[in-house]
Amino acid sequence: MQSKEESKTKIVESIPVLTIAGSDCSGGAGIQADIKTFDAHCVYGMSVILSVVAENTTRVISSYDIPLNIIQDQITAIFEDIPPKAIKIGMLGSKDIINLVSKNLIHYNAKNVVVDPVMFAKNGFSLMPQEIRSYFKEKMMPLANILTPNIPEAEELCGFDINNIESMKKAAIMLHKMGANSILIKGGHKSGDDSTDIFFDGKEFNILESKKIKTKNTHGTGCTLSSAIAANLAKGKNKLDSVKEAKEYVFNAILHSLNIGNGHGPTNHLYKFCL
Repeated sequence: MQSKEESKTKIVESIPVLTIAGSDCSGGAGIQADIKTFDAHCVYGMSVILSVVAENTTRVISSYDIPLNIIQDQITAIFEDIPPKAIKIGMLGSKDIINLVSKNLIHYNAKNVVVDPVMFAKNGFSLMPQEIRSYFKEKMMPLANILTPNIPEAEELCGFDINNIESMKKAAIMLHKMGANSILIKGGHKSGDDSTDIFFDGKEFNILESKKIKTKNTHGTGCTLSSAIAANLAKGKNKLDSVKEAKEYVFNAILHSLNIGNGHGPTNHLYKFCL
C-alpha cells in the first residue's frame, strides 16, 4: 500500500501543466512565477520560453525574443512526450511568435488554454508592441478558454475607458464577441479599497469581490493568477471554481508578499509551505 507521501508524488507527476511565456530573471513574474505557482498547486510544471526579459522590482531593462526554431523545438519536445492538461499563455513579443504559438495550439488541439494578454510592465515598458495587438486579437483570443486582462489591457483591446462594473461587463461582452470563450477582467487597477473582478462565461456574469491589500509588493500578480487558473483547470475544476480558487490563492500570496528589492516586490507563491 502506498504511503501518503508516495501518493502525493504520483498526483503531482500525473498532472502536467505548461506555461508558454517570457522569463523574469528577478523571479517574480513570467515563467519563474508560473512554475512556482504550479508547484504550489501540486501539478507538474513545464515551460516554453518565448523571450528573455531583463527586469527587477523597479524596471524592465530589455527583452530578447528567442529564435523561432528554438521556440518550436521546445513546443515539440513537450507535446511529443508530456502533453499538458492545461496551458497558460503569457508574454507574446512579436507577430511571428504569436503566429507560431497559435499554429501549435491548433495543431495539438490544446485544451484549457488560459491567455494572459501581457502588454505592459509596471514601469510602462511595452511587452506587447502596439503594432501586433490587432494580430493578437485575431490569432490568440479565439484560442482562449479563459482570457485574463486587467483593466488597462481590456481598455487597449476594446478601445474604450473602463471605470465601473457596467463598463467592465461591456468589455467582457466585446472580448467574447472577439472570440474568447470566457473572460476574467481583473479590477485591481480601479481606485478604492475593493478589488472587484468580472467573470463572464458567454452567458452569465459573476462578480468576484475581495479587499485590496495595502502593499506595493504586487510584482507578477497577473502571471500568478493566470497560472493558478490553469493549474485548477488541469485538476478538473470548472472555470468558475478555477477562477475563484485562483483569486483566493493570489490574495494570500499578496497578503504574505516578500519585501524584496527597491520597487514592487514579488508575491509569496509558496506561502502555504514557507510560513
